[in-house]
Amino acid sequence: KTMDGTNSDGASAPTNSQDLTVFVQTLLEQMQGRFGQMSDQIIGRIDEMGGRIDDLEKSIGDLMEQAGVEPPVATPPPNAP
Repeated sequence: KTMDGTNSDGASAPTNSQDLTVFVQTLLEQMQGRFGQMSDQIIGRIDEMGGRIDDLEKSIGDLMEQAGVEPPVATPPPNAP
């Protein structure tokens, strides 16, 4: 807080409970907006990565087919006595 009653970011410091309530609500709304943006970015990157993995699996399958290699067959786990 500076000598003129503002914070380092230029916002006025809350002086009473109503100002404090508005300040906290605004801060929470900003945080919620930023969280939403980050969440959307993460989901977008996960979707992009999923597409890349699908493409990679298809490419590997195509290469194995060209090389005449059969894909591995999943074997069931041995039965426990």
